[in-house]
Amino acid sequence: MVRKALATALLVSVLGAAGCKHDTPAAPDVWAVVNGQEIHRAEAEKYYKSRLNPQAPTPSQEEALSLTLNILDELINNDILIQRAKKLGLEATDGEVEDKFTEFKSPYTEDEFQRQLKDRGVTTSDLKDDIRRQLSVQKLINREVVAKISITDQDVSNFYNQNRAQFNVAEPQYRIAEIKITPQKDPQLHNRKNDDAATDVEARRKAAALLEQLANGADFTQLAMDYSEDPATASSGGDLGYVPDSSLNQSDPALKRAVVGLKVGQISPIIQLRDGYHILKLVGKESPGQREISDPQVQQSIRDTLRNRKEQLLRSAYMASARDDSKVANFLAQQVIESNGKLPEIPKMGSTALPSTPPSNLPSKTPAAPSQP
Repeated sequence: MVRKALATALLVSVLGAAGCKHDTPAAPDVWAVVNGQEIHRAEAEKYYKSRLNPQAPTPSQEEALSLTLNILDELINNDILIQRAKKLGLEATDGEVEDKFTEFKSPYTEDEFQRQLKDRGVTTSDLKDDIRRQLSVQKLINREVVAKISITDQDVSNFYNQNRAQFNVAEPQYRIAEIKITPQKDPQLHNRKNDDAATDVEARRKAAALLEQLANGADFTQLAMDYSEDPATASSGGDLGYVPDSSLNQSDPALKRAVVGLKVGQISPIIQLRDGYHILKLVGKESPGQREISDPQVQQSIRDTLRNRKEQLLRSAYMASARDDSKVANFLAQQVIESNGKLPEIPKMGSTALPSTPPSNLPSKTPAAPSQP
């Protein structure tokens, strides 16, 4: 799961936003300067194009400029952190880059790998550069932020006592994973094999073949990442999390019958629903009642929550401090203000596909936790 998430993110990886202003650029193609290091228009446009969906409507000039400004801010933050990593001797080595490149590439055949690069408009060199940047920033954040986080037993106890009701399970809950196969193509689908059935016949055959592999001992999570056609869950191995009994009551009766009929660890036969063919696995089940602090799952859940909160806070503070220590000139922002939002011309290749937040494995103004390899 993490490998695929990292693979997808690396193809478009840039970092979070940092606003700036100031002087006149040394050359027309210089859109920003970070501590004397130039960021060129071509670099920002490369990432801009990687975030477009050619099948969607063309963005307006304002939308295109807004996306471009966001990307440039991400590149500015990226340069700030990379420069700091180099200064502290934390830049990723050639060996680390090659190891991660090999790990990223391993789920694909050579043809699939080249197609992934082509679809995203990047080269092998671009990808390795992104890997180096991401690993360097990860090493920096691990040392400067993550290593400073400590969660005590008292922290866990205090959280539990303040949020006791949160650990009262009101109804049976089922943790479900699924492999979903649909009878039509989905342009948003990106499973690891780039495998997407186009007809009902293809979907039925694919589902049957996957069920046979599962019966022969194949790993459910790996098959879901490789072949599931649910864009929302394929990258996480089909994990739907815990589904309460009341939600199952509102679903297709065939789906509920399949879930409640499974024992933990069992896999269902193929279930045909209106949206396609499903294969389910019951990963876990919780009975109603109060979960006590002595429960290892409760302990781990609280520690994860507290660690994530502290990491978000420290990362945000660290990024703000790093920006304050940097000299940044954002010439594109200055041009946009001076031209009343009309310049410069931005490439038009389709609609923006920018997520609401920067890639989750990289820091931003309010950074998310990094993906771990």
